[in-house]
Amino acid sequence: MRWLVGWSSTAAGALGGAVGHGGRDEGRYDGGDTYGGQVGYDGETLHPVGSQLLWGDPDPLWAVGDWRPDEVRVVKADPQTRIAVLGTCGASDEQLRVGLFAARGGALRHLTAWPGSYTAVVQVGRRITVCGDLAGARPVFHTPWAGGTAYATAALPLADLIEANLDFGHLAALLAAPDVPAALHDSTPYDGVRRVPPGHALILRAGAREIAGYDPVASLAVAAPPADPDAAVDAVRDALVDAVRARLSAPRHVPDIDPGPVPGMGPAERRAARGMPVPGIGADLSGGPASGTLALLAAGLPGMPGTVLGHGTGAGERLLAVTFNDLTTRAREEELQRAGALAANPRLHHVVVTGAEETLPYADLDGPLTDEPGPSLVTAARHRARLAAGSADHFTGYGARQVLDAHPARLADLLMDRKRRHLVRPVAALTKADGSVLVPARVYGAARRLARTPYRAGVENLADRLLHRSFEDDPGGAVGASLAALTWAGPGPAARWLTGEALAEVSVLLQNSAHRAGVGPGQRPGDYRARAALTRHAADLRILEQAAEIRSQRLHAPFLDNQVVRACRALPETLRVQPGARAAILRTVLKGAGITDLPPGWGAPAHGTTATAARNGLRLAIDPLLTLFDAPLLAEAGLIEARVVRKAVRAAASGEPLPLPGLADLISLELWLHRLLSRRGTCWTGTPGRARAVPAGIAPQRRAVSSGG
Repeated sequence: MRWLVGWSSTAAGALGGAVGHGGRDEGRYDGGDTYGGQVGYDGETLHPVGSQLLWGDPDPLWAVGDWRPDEVRVVKADPQTRIAVLGTCGASDEQLRVGLFAARGGALRHLTAWPGSYTAVVQVGRRITVCGDLAGARPVFHTPWAGGTAYATAALPLADLIEANLDFGHLAALLAAPDVPAALHDSTPYDGVRRVPPGHALILRAGAREIAGYDPVASLAVAAPPADPDAAVDAVRDALVDAVRARLSAPRHVPDIDPGPVPGMGPAERRAARGMPVPGIGADLSGGPASGTLALLAAGLPGMPGTVLGHGTGAGERLLAVTFNDLTTRAREEELQRAGALAANPRLHHVVVTGAEETLPYADLDGPLTDEPGPSLVTAARHRARLAAGSADHFTGYGARQVLDAHPARLADLLMDRKRRHLVRPVAALTKADGSVLVPARVYGAARRLARTPYRAGVENLADRLLHRSFEDDPGGAVGASLAALTWAGPGPAARWLTGEALAEVSVLLQNSAHRAGVGPGQRPGDYRARAALTRHAADLRILEQAAEIRSQRLHAPFLDNQVVRACRALPETLRVQPGARAAILRTVLKGAGITDLPPGWGAPAHGTTATAARNGLRLAIDPLLTLFDAPLLAEAGLIEARVVRKAVRAAASGEPLPLPGLADLISLELWLHRLLSRRGTCWTGTPGRARAVPAGIAPQRRAVSSGG
């Protein structure tokens, strides 16, 4: 894991006034409930383990983890005005300096408009500004500490700093309504640690904090001005090309040198066995349009994207394209054939990674502790097998579906804008998939109801459904999923297995949110649901990066870059709701970049194999999963009943039509709790051994429903 962490204290001398090491004004621990300043219990200077100091007192900032030298840049205008950029950023030092001057005057959007994926921190005197991203893949967290505010790009270091207990309300909401921002709000799994919403910045002034938005959202009151589809697609192409070029122009990273041969192993097998990626740049090549677009763009742009000369194969210019072939299912033959046709490009070096039962979901329940829980924990071993054959810098197509496709709720947006004729093609496609003549009336009726339902009423309806355990059967097919998504808020797939008390607590959270004065999305339901889905997907990708991490490897998801997200949001809804819109947009992007030779059927929708793989994995891992839920921590916390979940696991493994994503949510959260409570040590030095998150284990606090709160 890599993160940055720092704090903004109160005015100099307010933390104790003791003069510390080097003559700096440092507060000391005074025997109270919190730390004072920077000195711990034993007189050690308090700082993160494995960190490098970017700037010092009174508002220090550290970079923690295995950052590459080119991923950490600090530009100064004067001793009290500076900017730190961590990650892949395509801006030059002069552009960073211009952005620093703009931020000094209060303009924050400049800090988020450069190509790449990064976190920007600006210090102007005692004012600290930390910008999160639009998607939520690079979040920012904060917590009150020592009379000021500590912040980080990971929640666990802050939880260690304040010895935070678990926030059971957040964990319940994570299972009951994971796609509803009103339920999760700004909470994290750690009580007292808060999250900055996507598209916002954390501003600290001498310890006082403020959350400010830097990107406008679509208004509910005024329709967006009509956008030119061709110009919007050209903007997506330019943003994607800039995002890929920012990675290609970064210095090449060569992992640790291979220590030597192993009998019976070639170089590729040796690297994979030792957990070492191939030097240079590579990409996923699943056969789908997103990964294929990035692979072809990276291979076609100048900059020698492939292996570093003198290391590995010595190919020099070729890009390593990795295709995963799941041998347990045979439903992706057409995609694999398209991947092979794309890999015939002489600029690509194709590697096919095969996976059998050992790469199924739930096959490997051991893994590293991640910052937060996420459903990708149960599939981490599957992804690690693919990434182990990848390059030091590896492109992935994650996020393309969320930023390009139309959420079903966007049909209501079209009705609100009086664009009914644009519903014809998507409704016709659903009718063809379902085969029922009643589909158009059902879909149109659901979209019309959503368009006429206020946000507050939608949230209150979900709260009532959770309170009365009103859950529908798992919707089957595209029509069922679309109808279920045509709401302001819906229950999560795991909600049906929660206890009544846990559901009641989430219902209280939703009701309080709905009745809070002035709170609402201020935007159309389709745009609101699409942003929430993107945030959840980006958060799960962040957890996947940590759970499936290969040493010395960086995963790049250009579709989640700020500029790409902005360009995709500018696409007209009338374009994105049409069937096959994502493939058509990406085909146009490639054509604009000079790439036209695509295999037949490129971009055709793939038949999902996720459910088949998940059910096969459940069936093979049934015994360890039942053992996991013999005495689950989630039951100790009062969120589930163990016998209910064990019964659901057996039923799903035997083939009953249960929502498999809900079981993945439950199992991954239980795994994460076990890893969190079994960890040793802390993220900080200068603290006693007990100064870590959740020091008392599972200790449920008084519920909101029982306390009347």
